Amino acid sequence: MQNKVYHRVEQITGNVVVVKADDVIAGELAQVEAALGTSLAQVIRLEGENVFLQVFAGGRGISTDAKVRFLGKTMQVPFSENLLGRVFTGSGEPRDNGPTITENMIEIGGPSVNPAKRIIPRNMVRTGIPMIDVFNTLVESQKLPIFSVAGEPYNELLAQIALQAEVDVIILGGMGLKHDDYLYFRDKLDESGALSRSVMFVHTASDPTVECTLVPDVSLAVAEKYALEDKRVLVLLTDMTNFADAMKEMAITMEQIPSNRGYPGDLYSQLAARYEKAVDFEGSGSITILAVTTMPGDDVTHPVPDNTGYITEGQFYLKNGRIEPFGSLSRLKQQVNDRTRDDHRIIMDTMIQLYANYKETLEKQSMGFRMSDWDTKLLKYGEQFEESMMDITVNTPLEEALDNGWKIMADCFQPAETGIASKYTDKYWPKA
Repeated sequence: MQNKVYHRVEQITGNVVVVKADDVIAGELAQVEAALGTSLAQVIRLEGENVFLQVFAGGRGISTDAKVRFLGKTMQVPFSENLLGRVFTGSGEPRDNGPTITENMIEIGGPSVNPAKRIIPRNMVRTGIPMIDVFNTLVESQKLPIFSVAGEPYNELLAQIALQAEVDVIILGGMGLKHDDYLYFRDKLDESGALSRSVMFVHTASDPTVECTLVPDVSLAVAEKYALEDKRVLVLLTDMTNFADAMKEMAITMEQIPSNRGYPGDLYSQLAARYEKAVDFEGSGSITILAVTTMPGDDVTHPVPDNTGYITEGQFYLKNGRIEPFGSLSRLKQQVNDRTRDDHRIIMDTMIQLYANYKETLEKQSMGFRMSDWDTKLLKYGEQFEESMMDITVNTPLEEALDNGWKIMADCFQPAETGIASKYTDKYWPKA
């Protein structure tokens, strides 16, 4: 398509400019030449002859006589093995001062895989974190959010998973990150050697808003190409609430009719279009998605976590620096935890039941009730459970975590007190 140049801007509203043009497609890229330099822009709305463009560098310095050159293509990102170990912006430009990659450009934001072509998830993704591997197992091709509030160590959790997950490629998409958080991810992966199998697409809070909305699409487009090359890919996204807020900001600028709390009416569809990219390809690789979703005011009915819950296959709740066992759920764990070790489900069910009893005992203790011998055992058990099993900074293989579960129970209870069948206690209960 031949590049078209227009010399008149009809309207400037914040970072959005309007020009009258024809033969333009939604999502097409353009260059806007203004007094302060040239910036990329993207078509975000078509209304008759009016074309609305979101300018990546912002609207500052743009005048009505600015030149707008349409490039005849939508947003693309390069794909090659040279991406590994690199850090890019949300629009695919190098952030690490490395060379620009221009080979094998692929379009972003394509459709998700045909449901008829999907296969049933069947493989576990080991993370080394007991609260995930033992109690809410992550499965290949699963899409799971991490619900959290501001101040929780969700970035630390994602970094830990990136270091320990038994996958081939890590794609990290950061949205609205503080510069310190971006440096934390980069340095943490670099120090551990995990950067060599990772690709980072990072949008910081000071970057253009439109780049925030590109990060999931860019990350997932690259992930899909790696998966088709027989790679097990784990996509880590932080924070999808920032992504939704960026969409809200753009929708308000375009004077769209707002929906719940000012978010655009298609919020559910926009989130689903990204999460549904999770897939296990028959005879090839897979894409697994873990995405942080912060809850303003710890409100799970906020539009972003509320809509997310209808799309994903469970959720992790991060509270007080730990993955909360109550409320956290992996709906696909039963696909794999019957093939790990025969005591996996027994440990999972029994330890959570005993931990629930421990929580009840804490309430009794806080109200001044007299503690029985059973209550004393539960208090001892709960402390050991939180210390050994709920720590998100550990790296414990599944089998070791299961053995550790037996040790904790043996240290606090008699076999009969746990309610576990004797065929399991005879086999796994630690000998005195």
